Amino acid sequence: MKVAVKSWLLAGFAGMLSACGGNGDTAGQKETGVVQSADWPTHGRTPEAQRFSPLSSINLSNINRLGLAWSVDLETNAGQEATPIMRDGILYIASAYNIVRAVDARSGKTLWVYDPDVREASARSCCGPVSRGVAVENGRVFVGALDGRLIALDAKTGKPVWEVQTLDQDHPPAVNYTITGAPRIVKGKVIIGNGGAEFGARGYVSAYDMATGKRVWRFYTVPGKPGTQDGEISDQPLKDIAASTWHGEYWRWGGGGTVWDSIEYDPELDLLYIGVGNGSPTNHGIRSAGKGDNLFLSSIVALKPDTGKYVWHYQETPGEAWDYTATQPIIFADIEMNGAKHKVLMQAPKNGFFYILDRATGKLLAADPIARTTWASHIDLKTGRPVENPEARYYLTNQPALVFPSSGGAHNWQPMSYSPETGLVYIPVQDMGLPFAGEADIARQAGVYNSGTIMTGGAAMNDADLKEAMKQMKGYLLAWDPVRRKVAWRKELAATFNGGVLATGGGIVFQGNGARKLAAYNAKDGTLLWSFDAQTGIVAPPITYAIDGVQYIAVMAGWGGAWPMLGGQFAEQPANGVGNNRLLVFKLDGKARLPAPEGSAYLPFDPPADTAPAAVVARGDSLYGQYCLRCHGIGAVSASMVPDLRRSGYLADSNFDQIVVDGALSSMGMPSFKGVLDARDVAAIRAYLIHRANRDKAMMLPSSQR
Repeated sequence: MKVAVKSWLLAGFAGMLSACGGNGDTAGQKETGVVQSADWPTHGRTPEAQRFSPLSSINLSNINRLGLAWSVDLETNAGQEATPIMRDGILYIASAYNIVRAVDARSGKTLWVYDPDVREASARSCCGPVSRGVAVENGRVFVGALDGRLIALDAKTGKPVWEVQTLDQDHPPAVNYTITGAPRIVKGKVIIGNGGAEFGARGYVSAYDMATGKRVWRFYTVPGKPGTQDGEISDQPLKDIAASTWHGEYWRWGGGGTVWDSIEYDPELDLLYIGVGNGSPTNHGIRSAGKGDNLFLSSIVALKPDTGKYVWHYQETPGEAWDYTATQPIIFADIEMNGAKHKVLMQAPKNGFFYILDRATGKLLAADPIARTTWASHIDLKTGRPVENPEARYYLTNQPALVFPSSGGAHNWQPMSYSPETGLVYIPVQDMGLPFAGEADIARQAGVYNSGTIMTGGAAMNDADLKEAMKQMKGYLLAWDPVRRKVAWRKELAATFNGGVLATGGGIVFQGNGARKLAAYNAKDGTLLWSFDAQTGIVAPPITYAIDGVQYIAVMAGWGGAWPMLGGQFAEQPANGVGNNRLLVFKLDGKARLPAPEGSAYLPFDPPADTAPAAVVARGDSLYGQYCLRCHGIGAVSASMVPDLRRSGYLADSNFDQIVVDGALSSMGMPSFKGVLDARDVAAIRAYLIHRANRDKAMMLPSSQR
């Protein structure tokens, strides 16, 4: 009998072979534990984006033999978030400031380096000059730069082939935007979004022709000014579905909804899924007069990749007011639930719930809390909506509210992974809260935080409440059973904010953490099996690949990014989490050694006397939150490589004005605020920093010496 084989089946099989470096011998691999070659060709390794590799040469029986094969020192110390891409024996990485490097995946030899020179643009990034990586296809390397350029490089030489400016130059000002996410390649197109909701951006995702850089389509995620159209594919769904969910003069604020990370494609259903970000401003009362769901904020939206045509959406946080993005990684799987098989999409967004959707229709199948969620008690599966705690909407009560999760989320951008062998999803979870308080109004300024919330965080608490809050906040590696809808196991970690996750066929889960370790756990029960001192915190996700029958584990090591920069006291753990940034690569019986670590990254507290009037300190607090917090942290506490201003020698220096206003340190990434801040403003900020430094110095002393 003649058997007809569907083209999609052949295509899927060919993709599997490609993902395994042309070998595809997964059965032989399970028997022997050895595969001659296996690439990590895309951001999530396969179209399912599960970040699972069937490689099993490194397994439970020999994990104790894992050692450093080689390392590459990186030229920046500003936080490393990228997923390395490995194709045909070459690792392609993007370090901070979008510096792209090609490295021999066997030896660690650098083959070429490309620097797009985006240091000036880094000042307008919400969370540091980070990059989550590149895409590699058809002999080209694609990177989204902080200044909004999408750049195609020759994979052999690193020379630019083409570049295009992706930022909306008309509305709002382009200075409000950055790109930190990795591009995705779908059907000959490069798909890219951007960030900037904190600064008043209006979100969109765009598709560019992979060969030429010509824009094919654009989909805006929130409506523009009523009565206007963009002339884009999103005009109709914005008019028919989204417009009625917005109120007031929302367009004045941009609206937000930036697609700054999660973009995935299902080739079987031919659907492109985008995760949409938070509102701009965060305060729903200002953004939309406290009314309406504000679509498509905090939503997963399914589009047709050829045209960008809208198919369906599901909103996770209606009327978003806490920076609860839905831009966290999306994973596909085929699982059985309630006696039926489903093609599902799984996501753990910031808001603290784990969602399972039918990825063909967007129907909600399950939603369960994975951390403390004081903003909502549960998700009503019939309506798909959260059942909220009214007190969490701080702008309605006019009272500060300590809300869980914090704006850092129960799960942030760090990728989770899913093992089809255990049926578990492995998630970096943080159990953290943050005080939210609303401002009455804001004056929108380009390149400045426009959140509509009082951004003091832990600085507003008294010492006793602050210590208690810090004690309650934990970080975990969580194994979640999506079928049984419950925790399989949970591993408490030393820090709240930790790295992305890799699961392997060797029965191991790998994760870096804020305690400067790369660690390996038993995938079934969470037992710690092995760890390596990376000399710096790790937030990036590991990958694994094989060459010549040797399996490797690779990870970008470098502490920084959103929570280390913004989290203040809540992120200042473990102590001295920062150190030299590197690409670390491991194999069985690896013998390489890192050089001895440098001394403490922290200077001692030595502030001038705290003599400013309380009113001046309060004014400085407000100005700091608006202009300085995004780099130097809540309460002036930086847990990244950005200077901790409480410990700065410049507090007692007459050159303080020259740094803040005249740009004396602009070559080091400190922007000038000339024309934005005057001498009185700078004096107030300085007074606030001196007050913070004296307060925290006193907290560190024994009570008898305070």
